[in-house]
Amino acid sequence: MTHEHALKPLPIGDSGWRGELRETFRLAWPLALANLLQMLVHAVDVVFVARLGERELAASALAIALFGLLMWALSGLTGIVAALIAEELGRRRHAVREVRRSVRMALWLAVASGLIGMALCWQGETLMRLTGQPDALATRAGDFLRVIMFAMIPMIAASVLRSFVSALGRPIFATAITFIALFASLLFNYAFVFGNLGAPALGLEGSALASVLTSLVQLASYVAAILTDRRLRRYRIFGNWWRAEWSRLGELLRLGSPVMMIIVAEAGLFSGAAFLMGRIGEAELAGHTVALQLAALAFQIPFGVGQAATIRVGYHYGARDHAAIGRAGWAGIAMGGGFMLLTAAAMLLAPRLLLSIYIDPVAAKNAAMAGFAVQFMAVAAAFQLFDGIQAVAAGALRGLQDTKLPMVIAIFSYWLPGMGTALWLGFRTSLEGTGVWIGLAIGLVFSASLLTWRWARRERLGLTLAR
Repeated sequence: MTHEHALKPLPIGDSGWRGELRETFRLAWPLALANLLQMLVHAVDVVFVARLGERELAASALAIALFGLLMWALSGLTGIVAALIAEELGRRRHAVREVRRSVRMALWLAVASGLIGMALCWQGETLMRLTGQPDALATRAGDFLRVIMFAMIPMIAASVLRSFVSALGRPIFATAITFIALFASLLFNYAFVFGNLGAPALGLEGSALASVLTSLVQLASYVAAILTDRRLRRYRIFGNWWRAEWSRLGELLRLGSPVMMIIVAEAGLFSGAAFLMGRIGEAELAGHTVALQLAALAFQIPFGVGQAATIRVGYHYGARDHAAIGRAGWAGIAMGGGFMLLTAAAMLLAPRLLLSIYIDPVAAKNAAMAGFAVQFMAVAAAFQLFDGIQAVAAGALRGLQDTKLPMVIAIFSYWLPGMGTALWLGFRTSLEGTGVWIGLAIGLVFSASLLTWRWARRERLGLTLAR
């Protein structure tokens, strides 16, 4: 009996709305929790670097802005492998061989794209100077990037393996491994930033080194989990790693490149908003930063639901079950949107309680910052629902391997009505910072509306037909 026939197909779940909601939730909650834990991993670096002083914190913030954008974008490029794996499992034809080919080429792509990302990080100091940063700050940011860039490939490769284990019904591994990474980050930062546990005190570069070591721990943990789990091990995804599958690599590039551009468009809008706030005033920028952190924290839940929707829709797309495709997508949209209604209520009813996660809102020194943050959170509450819906709708469309037009929708929504409104209201009216946030909201409303419209018309547009 061949290896492919020896392995039972992954159960897709029972039919009906109740079954689909249950399966989506089972897949989504570990991914959402892993996303939240990953934010804590990044927060650990900030906590340690902040003790080094304002210049070092500012340098690391600039460096992480570039590194994080590259990481997020390149993980989007390779992350489309989840949709391919799910389709292959749903089709149930030679799933082991096909899944292995997809993961192998995604890992190749992780290495190749990671090398490009590293090259950009190596030129980080030059890029910082081009944006008008002071020489001393650009130099320190460049020093940080030349160390943390070695985390690029292991981080992207780990995201590929996360997609694999999640599509194979083991999303809890993502949660557990990110939890391990959190403790590794604490340990390595404690050791290398201030010279504890017999390690040298490397300061800012020590935090960058801690990120590199944490990424290696994370990657090694995924490899260990895959090699020790019976179902995952039988796919032998590390076998014949040198064998090229050019058509599969081309498919990953064709489908993943638009996802990468979507991420760049969205990140560009929110990063651009920070520069606009900086021109309005320091207190406005500080309030914007805190309010955006809270919005980003809330976003991790629908982001996880969107990842689950990609896999669930992909299963049914592979099985050519049109009714189940619809249930999977709408179940995810309802789940993600429903959660964001709760976060919207919290932002409206208890904004200062939420702010206390990051700052002391009653301290006199934080009065202006907190005041602006509360104003911005009122706008954030208004767009929470749309933020959740657009995240899940985009994930559902990826399950249908539909990425090109969603890319056009994202670029249009964020940069024409979104940034256009932000510029007009922020600098042509008395709304200023609140006007910038209204622009962010408009961009999300357009994105959510157009993506949901496309999802609702998937049958008429031929998106569910076999390729």
